[in-house]
Amino acid sequence: MNKKVVVLGGGTGMSNLLSGLKQYPLDITAIVTVCDDGKSTGILREEFNIPAVGDIRRVLVALSETEPLVMELFNYRFNTTSDLDGHTVGNLLLTASSEITGNLSDGIEALGKVLNLKGKVVPLTEDNVVLMADLEDGRVIEGEHNITQAKGKIKKVYYKEPAIATKSALKAIKEADLIVFSMGSLFTSIIPNLLIDEIVKAIENSKSKIMYVCNMMTQPGETDNFTVTDHVKKLNEYLGNRHVDIVLANTGEINQHMQKFYEVNEQKDPVKFDEANFKDFNMSVIGDDFTFVTKNNLLRHNNIKLGFHIFYYLLNK
Repeated sequence: MNKKVVVLGGGTGMSNLLSGLKQYPLDITAIVTVCDDGKSTGILREEFNIPAVGDIRRVLVALSETEPLVMELFNYRFNTTSDLDGHTVGNLLLTASSEITGNLSDGIEALGKVLNLKGKVVPLTEDNVVLMADLEDGRVIEGEHNITQAKGKIKKVYYKEPAIATKSALKAIKEADLIVFSMGSLFTSIIPNLLIDEIVKAIENSKSKIMYVCNMMTQPGETDNFTVTDHVKKLNEYLGNRHVDIVLANTGEINQHMQKFYEVNEQKDPVKFDEANFKDFNMSVIGDDFTFVTKNNLLRHNNIKLGFHIFYYLLNK
């Protein structure tokens, strides 16, 4: 029987990781944050009072085993002068499916059958959560999009109202052989998974190890100047009585041209592999050259390598 891997996260980082992970014989469950409130997702949240569907759409596409045209269709974004402008087909289908079935979890399951998923996708919560952030300069910011735009050092994040975890998310964590936090925006995609007490308690009670796939680049306004251990330390603060047991981190060199591009255009810098500090953390470190440059000249993790390291770890644990 395939080992059970639970991946928690959101955004493009999580979908990239899952695209590689699905190439290996594993039982995958993706638990997705639902606090995104930008663009199409934000409009649909407000109009239909549903959790965010944008990250869920990306994860569904990442785990899909169907024809490329269907995946392209799911990600198609309308460019028009009507109310459809900016909406993606996948977001609209998820909203419609949720309305028909009565909740987001069942809506995802229904669409998952069409997409022939290599794994399960469950929302972190069915609640229409609003992410909040307290900044070091005293500001209190409401909404994920506003937090990413605030350009201030984050002291802590939390939900405006308490949220209830989905039963399927709690069940997946309880049965997991490995819990993985994906790369992605630390404060707005990864840590939001740990802002529900039930989730933290489920992880505390789990006998499985906790793995974290560290970002290759910093996030402006969130993790400026962060090293690998800075990321781990911050994640540990939200993990209750547990801590990260294994971290996957990039040791490959990011060429000067790529570094300059990200520095100038996105205010991002490479995350330093601060090996000298690892001894202060009770964790194993898997370092490798995970750098991969896409056709569009974007820096991404090599998801096949990531998937292999996770599969190899489970094979030998």
